Amino acid sequence: MKINLSLPILLFFLLALFSNLSLAKKETKVVGDPELKTCKHQCLQQQKYSEDDKLICLRSCDEYHGLKHEREKQIEEQIHEHEGSSEEHEEEEESSEKKEEQVEEGGEEEEEYPYIFEEDRDFDTKFETEDGRIRLLKKFTEKSELLKGIENIRLTIVEAKPHTFVAPRHFDSDVVLFNIKGRAVLGWVKESETEKFILESGDMLAIPAGTPLYIVNRDENEKLFLAMLHVPVSTPGKFQEFFGPGGRDPESFLSAFGWNVLQAALQSPKGQLEKLFNQQNGGSIFEISRKKVQEMAPKKTSWWPFGGPSTAEFNLFTKPPTFSNRHGRLTEVGPPDSRSLLEKLNIMLSFTNITMKSMSTIHYNSHATKIALVIDGKGHLQIVCPHISSRSNSKHEKSSPSNHRISADLKPGMLFVVPPGHPFVTFSSRKENLQIISFEINARDNKKFTFAGKDNIVSSMDDLAKELAFNYPSEIVNKIFDRKESFFFPFELPQSDPRADA
Repeated sequence: MKINLSLPILLFFLLALFSNLSLAKKETKVVGDPELKTCKHQCLQQQKYSEDDKLICLRSCDEYHGLKHEREKQIEEQIHEHEGSSEEHEEEEESSEKKEEQVEEGGEEEEEYPYIFEEDRDFDTKFETEDGRIRLLKKFTEKSELLKGIENIRLTIVEAKPHTFVAPRHFDSDVVLFNIKGRAVLGWVKESETEKFILESGDMLAIPAGTPLYIVNRDENEKLFLAMLHVPVSTPGKFQEFFGPGGRDPESFLSAFGWNVLQAALQSPKGQLEKLFNQQNGGSIFEISRKKVQEMAPKKTSWWPFGGPSTAEFNLFTKPPTFSNRHGRLTEVGPPDSRSLLEKLNIMLSFTNITMKSMSTIHYNSHATKIALVIDGKGHLQIVCPHISSRSNSKHEKSSPSNHRISADLKPGMLFVVPPGHPFVTFSSRKENLQIISFEINARDNKKFTFAGKDNIVSSMDDLAKELAFNYPSEIVNKIFDRKESFFFPFELPQSDPRADA
């Protein structure tokens, strides 16, 4: 009997001992959490609780603590994510600000600006063969609605390898052709015969809409590069080229007519016509023999390799310059001096050659929109644009326009546009000259206004206007803006004057 009574008591005491040891272990795990420790202490101190009640109470404390810990973990993760995204946003803003501020000699990492066109991004290949290609600049308004004033203008670049033939075609657009580089023969059908022109680098021809023409690269080693500015006469902003003499590639537009029409018009049987329009499949640019190149020479120039004088309308590289000094040269041809198609189209063609380590003046055009193509050398460009407001200025309204600087490194093949009234400056690298050809649209009555050099705007103002505009003595303003050179200067920083800084 004694044994039977002592055993349950012993088992009870052992169970209580293990429970207390278990609770002690749990308590050591949660020493760091005072709230959980207090909860469990209160469970154990309840005299009315049975051991089962105490265990249930302890489990409730653990469950509460677990849920609380999980919730705190979720909140921490959310806070961490928010802080991370905020840091990323701040880093993006910092990086963006650095891009805007970082400039060395005018160059900075580019954002998507409306006036800058890259050779590899903004040109589409219209025709391409093994021997050459024709690339078309995207419509200006695809870049930005700010360029709506020139949305009717299109530009193509023709590249042809040595001894190649660019197949005959005509355009539903007036064309201003400029020979960037290379030596060519251009033939066009004028009235009842073909007139041929010998083209050298720098030559320009204005070609009326609808004029059939072909081109031959007559050089044995050098590629031919032509810029063709198109002014469509049918559909604004779009032009089409039509191949008359041709076959399957390029496809002659004659083959689109019905066979009965062609037989009646050409007085030839259908079989002969089918053979004619299926023969050519070499593409719009293909290689021809040295002999055939020589046969394409104008009749008046029979010697090889056509070393006679250019027969183009004019050569922009050799004409007397409008401005010239040892830091650069600007040559302009167009209204009102030209009596050619340039006058009718109201387009001026210009060539700028900035000597290494030099710059143009800060200036703007009164009427003309400048479409500029870099043809040689490297340099930099800065344009002031009030249409694009910087981040720092966009948050605050101002009584005057907020001007933003558009900067770009310039290299051959790059094109940029400067709208009228927008001040800009270009300057060359330290190691090579910068050469640019420009088509200036709406050139009639255009004037160039400068802000540095001889006869600049500020120097031409009366002294009182200067003082009121700058809130500074006119004598000091004159000293800053006056200089002897015109239009082109050395790109060098002035020596620091301690007295001026004091």
